[in-house]
Amino acid sequence: MNNLWPLFWMFLKINLLTTSGPASVGLLYKEAVERGLMTEAQFVEAVGFSSVLPGSDALQLAMFVGYSVGGLPGALVALLGSILPPTVLMLGVASALRWLSGEAWVGGFVRGLAPAVAVLMVLVAWKVFQGEATASVNWVSIAIAGGSLIAYLLNVPAPLVLVAAGFAGILFLR
Repeated sequence: MNNLWPLFWMFLKINLLTTSGPASVGLLYKEAVERGLMTEAQFVEAVGFSSVLPGSDALQLAMFVGYSVGGLPGALVALLGSILPPTVLMLGVASALRWLSGEAWVGGFVRGLAPAVAVLMVLVAWKVFQGEATASVNWVSIAIAGGSLIAYLLNVPAPLVLVAAGFAGILFLR
């Protein structure tokens, strides 16, 4: 019980200072290993274990560290410290959006975002193909992109399109 408050504070601090995920591993290492809460071998095991399981690596790592420090209560406290900052942030954003939803300028703001997001997506795609083109002109990649566009126009679910494109990459882009 004596370690629960520092454990909660440690994970609250980590999730306030980082965006979680891979960015938080370094800070968590510093906090957990250098403070003697766990050994380096235990931390490496925790990172490896949380990376193999499906779901959020950051939350699994938090629960692993919390459990190794304080058992089940430690895992729950670490989980609470990890999910509290993003939860409060999302509740604040949702409340602000709900409060602003009746404002006329919000609709204009969202309609203004749509073309900007579309252009950013096109630029990202251009950079991907530009990087692909510097290695060699790859007609298979263009065929996969074209097939994905056709599948989209035929209302094929996006996850199926992505899986099919991934398998096409495995087969044709080795």
